[in-house]
Amino acid sequence: MIGIGSRFTFTIVDLSVHPRRGCRLVPPRNVDLFSNVAVPADGRTGRRYPRYVTEPRVRTEIEGPIAYVWLNRPDKLNGIELDMLQGLLDAAAAIKRNRDVRVVILQGAGESFCAGLDFAAAGKKPSRVVRFFVPNPFRGTNLFQQALWTWRELPVPVIAVTRGHVFGGGFQLAVAADFRFTTPDCQWSILEAKWGLVPDMSGTVPLSELVPADVAKRLVMTGEVFSGQQAADHGLATGVADDPMKPAMELVDALVARSPDSVSASKKLLNRSRRGGLRGAFGRERRYQLRMFRSPNTKVARKAGMTKTEPNFGPRRFR
Repeated sequence: MIGIGSRFTFTIVDLSVHPRRGCRLVPPRNVDLFSNVAVPADGRTGRRYPRYVTEPRVRTEIEGPIAYVWLNRPDKLNGIELDMLQGLLDAAAAIKRNRDVRVVILQGAGESFCAGLDFAAAGKKPSRVVRFFVPNPFRGTNLFQQALWTWRELPVPVIAVTRGHVFGGGFQLAVAADFRFTTPDCQWSILEAKWGLVPDMSGTVPLSELVPADVAKRLVMTGEVFSGQQAADHGLATGVADDPMKPAMELVDALVARSPDSVSASKKLLNRSRRGGLRGAFGRERRYQLRMFRSPNTKVARKAGMTKTEPNFGPRRFR
């Protein structure tokens, strides 16, 4: 793995202010994966939260209930190579283990979300490419696919905030998120067609859910480049704004105001219902609802609704 430390090491960064409003970085230091560091209290709740940063190719900062994740190759427009794929897998696994995380903001460092697969960088390690391409017989995905699909499988909502470029593998990562906010001039493309290829990093499944079949075929077959505004018109983008972080954070506030268990169960229920039959969908509705009846966070939500007070939810229990 390129970068400081091993895949079991996190780089700790002390942030003096909220990352949405700018931050002052203190020189990083490496600690064990399971360590954390105390930081100033969150301005809205008064609680103190650990913040930690994962390996360089994918940077993660966790603040309270929000995990901010950056693709971190800004000098290469966040082009995807093998270490970034591994970083995406590791970051998602760490977030999944953290029951206090309730929503993820996924974005690219610098001026671009992601310009797609960096063939030159990935091709330097052909034997590793082969290992990444071979599918797991039990899971059904190879590592190129799983590194992106894992964000779809996270038990919390994932919001992609895009600008610059959303090309190829970057497009497939964006549609693996639950919501996408983009700038109007951001360039989108399923660029594989330009190289005589097909999208093969899990993106065909969410694409077929988001747009009509003829639109999906046109975008995949032609590789045409279209704007963020057109992405919204197609149904690929949730919203368009000059500052897409603003509507993204408005959605974050709405999500964290609800029970983390019901939000998690709703994501899983809707994702699975899209791909299964009616009998399975109705069965999942009943099973998940029974789990909601037993959840302490459901009681918190009910009490807050009856008393018209702000709910104080505990950690997410649903997974």
